Amino acid sequence: MTNDELMSLAIDEARLAGERGEVPIGCVIWHAPTARIIGRGHNTRENCPDPTAHAEIVALRQAATELGHWRILDCTLAVTLEPCPMCAGAIVNARIPKLVYGCGDPKAGAVRTLYQLCEDSRLNHRVEVTADVRADECADLLRSFFKAQRAAGKRGRASPLSHH
Repeated sequence: MTNDELMSLAIDEARLAGERGEVPIGCVIWHAPTARIIGRGHNTRENCPDPTAHAEIVALRQAATELGHWRILDCTLAVTLEPCPMCAGAIVNARIPKLVYGCGDPKAGAVRTLYQLCEDSRLNHRVEVTADVRADECADLLRSFFKAQRAAGKRGRASPLSHH
């Protein structure tokens, strides 16, 4: 699958999250040897409630179960928003070889924006990163969600893109 096709599936997951009142971030994990998606996820932090239920963590757990191992080799992880420190760390620890993400995150981005965890030579694994795949579409999903939240008078959720 192309990066664009993977991002399209991640965007579908993000839309599901938004429909459920979650921050619209979605993720898919493509397993090249079997040519199929082995992990899907979207934010479920509010509905679980679980502070670790980010889209990437949900998809990584599913992929590990599917593969029967914690090493998620021969895969590409595509996510709509640049991973935070927790998720970037999990991606490195899972040995994901390729990461594709949509828009950057100026408040918590740990791949390129604030930190560079996935490509840090001091760590035991490095990830090949492709950024800004359908970035405008991914950012628009987030902006629209937070605009609707503000219009509804909901507080407590800060947009990762609030100063874009």
